[in-house]
Amino acid sequence: MAVNYAEKYSDKVDERFKLASLTQAAVNEDYDWEGVQTVNVYSVGTAPLNDYQMTGTARYGTADELGTDTQAMTLTQDKSFTFTIDRKNYTDQMMVTEAGKALRRQTDEVIIPTVDMYRIARIIAGAGNVSPITPITAPYEAFLTGTSTLLDKKVPLAGTFAFISTNFYKGIRLDNSFIQASDMAQEMLVTGQVGKVENIPLVYVPTSYFPAGVEFVIANRIAVVGPVKLADYRMHSNPPGVSGWLCEGRVYYDTFVLGNKANAIYVHKSA
Repeated sequence: MAVNYAEKYSDKVDERFKLASLTQAAVNEDYDWEGVQTVNVYSVGTAPLNDYQMTGTARYGTADELGTDTQAMTLTQDKSFTFTIDRKNYTDQMMVTEAGKALRRQTDEVIIPTVDMYRIARIIAGAGNVSPITPITAPYEAFLTGTSTLLDKKVPLAGTFAFISTNFYKGIRLDNSFIQASDMAQEMLVTGQVGKVENIPLVYVPTSYFPAGVEFVIANRIAVVGPVKLADYRMHSNPPGVSGWLCEGRVYYDTFVLGNKANAIYVHKSA
């Protein structure tokens, strides 16, 4: 890779735009992966209701053993990076490649977006409710269809987030049936939030974060487990073989949708 030396260059770096994590508030970390790669989650069945009988020895009905299911959650995403900053390049480039800032830049522009995109893809893949493929002509009505679907499945709306596409964001801002002053003007408390609908935070997601055709996703954080077991970033000064700095990083993570809570996720697709 060519290196630009700083004979006629500014000491200011033309930084790229970056986003903080858009998904952190929408996942839970209720399970502990300390010392293990896999966590098994058990779910227990229920018994049917019977008509009580006034005679006989099985008046409550026939007793069956409650069944159990197991969901194994195994971490699969183990990513790393490494780069060097030679001391000569560091001094000749007016020190704009300072190692600590470069490490922060790597985290902001590579690690966080990668984790966010993976989480969103896993949430969509695990959704228990997916709309018929229909273009959105009435955004507010489409959103209410999603929330109504969750309510019919007995999902609490508290703790629910909506990830929305560019197209949906434009549509709901222009939808005359939606009273902007009552919801969109609410105080923004969640990273990436651009408003609320039915008290559900709307989090704008760049088009590149969504699979093609997805307009919005409504998900309750109780359904989504997003562990980051290891996030290790190191900066070595003058390591063996390098006059300068060696930066290394590793992040070990995954995202899971709990089987019994998949109905807490609704996906609207337009294509």
